[in-house]
Parts: sequence; structure tokens; C-alpha cells
Amino acid sequence: MKTGNREKTIYKVTWVGFFANLVLSIAKLLAGIFGRSGAMIADAVHSISDFATDVVVLAFVKVSAKPKDEGHDYGHGKYETLATVIIGLALFAVSIGILINSIELIRQVVDGVVIDRPGLIALVAAAVSIVVKEALYWYTILAARCVNSSAMEANAWHHRSDAFSSIGTLIGIGGAYFLGEQWRVLDPIAAVIVSLFIGKVAYNLVKNGLNELLERSLPKELEDEIIGIIMSDSRLSDLHNLKTRRLGAHFAIELHVRVDGAMSVNDSHKLTQSIEKRLKEKYGDGTQVIIHIEPVK
Repeated sequence: MKTGNREKTIYKVTWVGFFANLVLSIAKLLAGIFGRSGAMIADAVHSISDFATDVVVLAFVKVSAKPKDEGHDYGHGKYETLATVIIGLALFAVSIGILINSIELIRQVVDGVVIDRPGLIALVAAAVSIVVKEALYWYTILAARCVNSSAMEANAWHHRSDAFSSIGTLIGIGGAYFLGEQWRVLDPIAAVIVSLFIGKVAYNLVKNGLNELLERSLPKELEDEIIGIIMSDSRLSDLHNLKTRRLGAHFAIELHVRVDGAMSVNDSHKLTQSIEKRLKEKYGDGTQVIIHIEPVK
């Protein structure tokens, strides 16, 4: 996908999520207040945290789409990776907040405190939130895979984490509403489980983002695939010193190849152009390739 179209797709999907989060957060906050549900208010705060991630994606994707310049020889792709790490850290903070609050509520119930029975409006809001956020997840994740955007994929998981949070809220509110006082503790128990799930997702996002920022090589299966593409040319006798890394949504590939020492400069140049063309056809026009030609010893 061309850079311009990719950027437009990311902006379109992120803006849809932004406005959906705006409407949903206001509705959930009002439902929590008027429905006397602390769980729904917490869920609304979780939705509000999505605004921060949407803003981060909108801000960083524009920067990451810029071509290389005097100060950035490899372009600005890692700004998108940085956005992914920021989103992961935001998710982790949300998970810790939910966990601490839920444990405190469980402690209060153990001490004999009776949690207020929530209103029906809070139950309806939780159900609507699950449907909307799961729809946003699929809308965003499919677009992220289409344009190969790690930041969009992270944002999609933030949508899904909110959906899972709302499932916990729905169980807690439903138990408190229909089953009586002794079941109201279901709300904080479910929230603890949800917070652990969110924390696991956040850990993976931060780990993968940091690996990229710290120049970790591409996975072995990808490197093997790259070697296969390059060595499909019979004029090559050897490939060594392969170096790979991610640059945001793109790959950087550096390698040494050996060819017949009698090959002309013109023919060796055409050979490297052929290799570069095949790699870009497979991994996109943003792929950066550096090839060092050596004669067969």
C-alpha cells in the first residue's frame, strides 16, 4: 500500500475510534453516576483512557510517514513504534488501577460493607459497551493488518481490553442487580481477572516495541524467508552477514553476497537491483535494502 493511502487509512480508522470513544465514555459515565455503579464509572474511566491512545496514534503516524531527511537517514518509522510502547504503558497503568481498586472493594466486602445495588441503566450501558468496543476492535485490527501498522494494532487491542473490561462490569452489575447482596462481590472479582488480562496484553505490546527500538533482528522464520527470496537467483553462490531490523511498519535488510569475480560492474548492479525489487515486492516499497557484492574466493 502506498504511503499516502496508508496514512489516510490510519487516520480514518483512528478518528472513527476517537468519536466512538467520546460518545461511549460520556454515556458510560452518566450511566455510572445515575445508575449508582462504581464499576461502570471505572469502566467509563477506562474508555476515557482510549482518548489518549487515539491522540498518540494520530500524532505519531503523521510523523512516522515522513520520508528520510538530513537528520533521519532511515526515515521516521520508529516514531510509530514509540507510539506502540506509549499505548502499552497506558494499558499497563489502567490494568494496575483496576486491580488496586478491585482488591480494595473485595476487602471492603470481606469487612462487611454492602455495595450499593446498581441501576438497570448501568447494566444496559455495559452491554452496549461490549458490542461497540468489540466492533471497534475488529474494524481497527483488520485495517491495521492491511496497512501493517503496529500502533493501530496496539490501539485495536486497547479497544478489545475495554470490551473485556465491560464484560467484567456486566457480570458484576448483573450479579448485583439480579442475585442480591451476597453476589455483589462478583463485580470486583471479575474486574481483577480483567485487569490481569489487560496487563498481559500491555506487557506484550511494550516488550515487542522495546525489542524494535533496541534494534532486535527480525524473527528467524522471516530471515529464512528473506534468504530464500535472495538465493533464488542462480548467479549468487553465497549469502552471509545478513542483518535485519524493523523501521516502524517497514524492514531494513543488509547483506553480503558472493558472485563470479568476472562479472562486470554493470551486471552486478543489475543483480542488486533485481534482489531489491523482489524484496520490495514481498515486503513493501518502504523496505530498505543494502547489498555488498563480493567475488567468489
